[in-house]
Amino acid sequence: MTDQKATNVHWHDGEISREARCNLMGQKGATLWFTGLSGSGKSTVAVALESALHQHGKLSYRLDGDNIRLGINKNLGFTAEDRTENIRRIGEISKLFVDSATFALSSFISPYRLDRDKVRELHNESGFDFIEIFVDCPLAEAEKRDPKGLYKKARAGEIKNFTGIDDPYEAPENPEIHLHTDQMTVDEEVTLIINYLKDNKFLTDI
Repeated sequence: MTDQKATNVHWHDGEISREARCNLMGQKGATLWFTGLSGSGKSTVAVALESALHQHGKLSYRLDGDNIRLGINKNLGFTAEDRTENIRRIGEISKLFVDSATFALSSFISPYRLDRDKVRELHNESGFDFIEIFVDCPLAEAEKRDPKGLYKKARAGEIKNFTGIDDPYEAPENPEIHLHTDQMTVDEEVTLIINYLKDNKFLTDI
């Protein structure tokens, strides 16, 4: 599904460099990749972080799993193959945002470690920064929250290939940031991420 089908195509560079865009924006873009179970709090912390960055005058754009599946990835389901393609496409989109000096806040279950590693590799190949954020929440707690009622449906057999129930979730082994959403407040999570961005020179003036 990822083979290059179009022939005689070549990347066309423009006259404005990424460095020039970073200087214009006053920030160095990066992909912040939020991964975790459904109900773990990925979207919640991404929304809060987007707001915090905006308040500090920093531009970010949130790529959310459901939102993307309602648009560019509307033709994909939840088989292993479709999940892989879903994450590949989002990785490529995230790169475009980073190239524009924007923080891409990519919030996806992304259950397979190999798929996430491939997105990291895509970024590394282009010299872009990829920050994996493990939004860690015990299955029992995520299922207790069940904000969309999906676990209940999965347990009843109404949803197949549901991560954590009849499909695996492979936790990150060495994420840059590890959040424990059953033990932390959203404000604490945002502060931890902001401090990471400061300490690693992604944010230098807040």
